[in-house]
Amino acid sequence: MSHTKATAATVTEQSRARFRTEARSEQPDAVLLCVLAAAEHTLSAPGAAGDGPPPTLDELLGACQAALDRHAAAVRRAVAERRPTTPEETAALLAAVLAGRERFHGRQSDYRRLESSLLPEVLRRRRGLPIMLSLVWQAVAARAGLTVHGIALPGHFIVAVGAPQPGDEYVLADPFHGGRPLSTEDAAAIVVAAGHPFTPELFTPAAPLDIVLRVLGNIRGWAGERPEQARTQLWATELALLLPRHPAQLRLERAEVLLRTGDFLAGAAEMEDYARILDAFDPDSAARVRREARAARHRLN
Repeated sequence: MSHTKATAATVTEQSRARFRTEARSEQPDAVLLCVLAAAEHTLSAPGAAGDGPPPTLDELLGACQAALDRHAAAVRRAVAERRPTTPEETAALLAAVLAGRERFHGRQSDYRRLESSLLPEVLRRRRGLPIMLSLVWQAVAARAGLTVHGIALPGHFIVAVGAPQPGDEYVLADPFHGGRPLSTEDAAAIVVAAGHPFTPELFTPAAPLDIVLRVLGNIRGWAGERPEQARTQLWATELALLLPRHPAQLRLERAEVLLRTGDFLAGAAEMEDYARILDAFDPDSAARVRREARAARHRLN
């Protein structure tokens, strides 16, 4: 095995072990999980090391934490100057610092880039998908002593500045569009445009593991539209399977991607495992998956 392949394998082994441990901790950290999720791509990609030795996993984690700390320091300075007293004032302050001075924002073209879903790259480029920019707002605000929650609207992730609980004051903001304020009607329109009915329960703060699962889903979706990115879809699917809660359908997706990468034996074995899950409630689908597994094994001959 070459040094490059050995380094990539080591990064994958280390990052996945830490990812699994963090995902099963009492209070999983979405930022840490997203950095770990990105690590095997970010550290293994051509040119990741530049002209020097490749960075270690700990160096990547440290760089991301340092970036968030720098942005939080800028927010704390602004808080000391402005002394916001309402959620509206706090949201405006965060928009002025993070979207204005620090230039975090999104564009439609970001949906076409894998980097838009990789937290280290989002922190470097200050561009990303709505969920990643919302995570930056949430992480920076927490470091600055402010309350910001991610809100997982269908079709577009936003934030609530304040506590979106009955009786508490909060305002909605859209980090992807420069932190622009959103009314309840604006948020409802986003939901309806995505083909979903609007209910106030959608303003429930997103749990860390749900954020990570959605981030990995975005990566899987991006790669799934690009046949040449099958291995990217595979690592995102395998990481999602390490989460304590995930859709069982991911087992079938992993099997299908393994087949696309030419690993027929592993793909067939995964299909057979998934068929055993289906036996209890959908025997017809289980039989179909087993037929696909047999066909995959025949391709080995």
